[in-house]
Amino acid sequence: MDGFSLTVFEKDGSILLNESFEANHEKEAMELCKDRLEETGYSNQTHRFVSPDGKLLLFHR
Repeated sequence: MDGFSLTVFEKDGSILLNESFEANHEKEAMELCKDRLEETGYSNQTHRFVSPDGKLLLFHR
């Protein structure tokens, strides 16, 4: 299991959410990320989601 990172930003660049979580593979991690964004209501905020090796998996502006 590897640590994936989700960061959500405000328009001024301040961080609203910065969380790490573990998943067995990218597909599972993406599902967890999308669920977390919906739970927190940040789906439409600027956010990025990266893999443990720094690969950008999701970016929304």
